[in-house]
Amino acid sequence: MAEADDRRMSTRATGVVGIAILSSRVLGLIREMVFAGLFGAGKNLDAFLMAFRLPNLLRDLFAEGALSMAFITTFSKKIAVEGDQSAWRLANKVATLTAVFMSAVTLLGIVFAPQLVELLTWGAWSPDKTALTILLTRIMWPFMLLVSLAALVMGMLNAKHVFGPPAMASSYFNLGSIIAGVAIGYWFDPHFGWRSLVGLAIGTLIGGAWQLIGQFPSLWKVGYTFHPDFHWRDEGVRTVLTLMGPAVIAASAVQVNVLINSGFAASLRDANGPVSWLNIAFRLMQLPLGIFGVAIGTVTLPLVSKSAALGNTAEFRGILARGMRLAFLLTIPSAIGLAMLASPIISVIYQHGRFTAEMTRQTAGALQFYAIGLVSYAVLKVLTPAFYAVGKRNTPMVVSFLAIGANLFLNWLFTFRLGWGHRGLAFSTSLVATINFLLLYALMRRHIRRLETRQMLVALGKLCIAGGLLALVCWAANYWWLGAWADMRFLQKLIALLVAIACGAAAFFGAAFLLRIGEVHDIIDIFRRRIGAK
Repeated sequence: MAEADDRRMSTRATGVVGIAILSSRVLGLIREMVFAGLFGAGKNLDAFLMAFRLPNLLRDLFAEGALSMAFITTFSKKIAVEGDQSAWRLANKVATLTAVFMSAVTLLGIVFAPQLVELLTWGAWSPDKTALTILLTRIMWPFMLLVSLAALVMGMLNAKHVFGPPAMASSYFNLGSIIAGVAIGYWFDPHFGWRSLVGLAIGTLIGGAWQLIGQFPSLWKVGYTFHPDFHWRDEGVRTVLTLMGPAVIAASAVQVNVLINSGFAASLRDANGPVSWLNIAFRLMQLPLGIFGVAIGTVTLPLVSKSAALGNTAEFRGILARGMRLAFLLTIPSAIGLAMLASPIISVIYQHGRFTAEMTRQTAGALQFYAIGLVSYAVLKVLTPAFYAVGKRNTPMVVSFLAIGANLFLNWLFTFRLGWGHRGLAFSTSLVATINFLLLYALMRRHIRRLETRQMLVALGKLCIAGGLLALVCWAANYWWLGAWADMRFLQKLIALLVAIACGAAAFFGAAFLLRIGEVHDIIDIFRRRIGAK
């Protein structure tokens, strides 16, 4: 009974985080829509996206990746073993260290921006495009400092089982970057030429500051007050740094691969589009990844960290297995839908203003290949942090080395040897994520003896049956009511696409319910209790 209650609590918390992240991802899509409509997928947008790529990558790698993972793991154990006051002292030390270190990194990034841009673009861009990218990079580089501190605050709140407000913080970033970026950009250049990109870059900083400050009220409510603490020779700080080293390398697999893909994309013959096509497709793939994969991982990490700290292997195993099954349930239909409805989805969201039908076609090709790896991406968000909770910090690091090497080879194979262009880059990213997941799953199963693999395979088999029904609905939609897509008005396109998505979702989850997939019944139980409570 207690296990069932824990499972429902975990599912409910995942739902809260998922809804908060959904708001953020929708605003992120609106942000991309606005930028694509104003600039199209060409030279200017390529420069902005490339300038944002490195600080954003380092944000994912250090702040929301390694730092967040290492801090939450250590902070959760502090709370479980030594209590809140000891945990708050650790938080002050780590926050002070983060502020000092990231300020130094910010200064270095501004000074060495020309070398960084040359490295990112492989020297393949024209001098004027490179100069614009350097300028935008220098403006946006302090973004890293702001979101590093925001990620630390998010870690404290998650460890205290406060999930909603920190998950909403990314919405503040998107709102700030849209409102401030477009307003300042219009002020600089009403025709939205290259000068208006400076406004977008300033808006990015404003959004980052809002993401940090917007979490402060929740942090005060859980009892935290910041005091600068430079006593970094502390066991807790050493633990965080020790975990961070391997975590930086392990969490870098996806982000470094994306960076490598950007270099390959910049070197393609048509250099005025591939970077934007891949970025937009990756953003769309990250919508379900963020809603489901990140949400499940956010809820699971403090729970498995606590179980590991208390030595409860059975509970650890159960929480981890349930998290992965829930990730499968929610991302398999997302991957099928994105792959089969790629062109209509991109057309409705992006094909406005300067974003043309050809840009839609090219972006859809990348999205279809990215969708192949969506499930693996999501499960990695749950599985990878679990290695740090059980003290196996070097395992993801070693696997990530293999992943980066495989990505380089597959990029070369698909792009230059087979001539698949930017689609090959998306496909190699998906294959690498899948290889990464399979290796880590096998290693985790070996470490904790078993991982409910039989239940996992049974659930996957049932999900494949439900997925087949979803694919049939998507095929029928493309063949019948989406067949005259080019002749439809925007409102007709939107309604037709929403009907297709709704029918596909109903078919999939209806089949999953009839096939008695446990996580579906947990979700239904939560809704029934909510309705009953009202």
